[in-house]
Amino acid sequence: MKIVYTPEAIEDLARLREFIESNNPEAAGRIANSLLDGVKKLKRFPHLGMQVSKAPNPELMRDLVLGNYVARYLVLDKTINILRIWHQREEERYRL
Repeated sequence: MKIVYTPEAIEDLARLREFIESNNPEAAGRIANSLLDGVKKLKRFPHLGMQVSKAPNPELMRDLVLGNYVARYLVLDKTINILRIWHQREEERYRL
């Protein structure tokens, strides 16, 4: 499986890193790497995340919880599309 980040997910990562960096520069890199490492696990285990029950096809759209963060992704035939990444305190913004 190939992992593809949407432009929105890339913006999310940049936004999160910038926010964390303004408060704790050391933590910013550590958290960013942790998120990317967690997402890499989807290559071997694409259905690791929880189904998004309100999605049109919950089997394909999933949320992977990575500590205090969530990566929403779509499982396709040969790719995993990372749609969005957010801190759980932002969750209402991303609900379906």
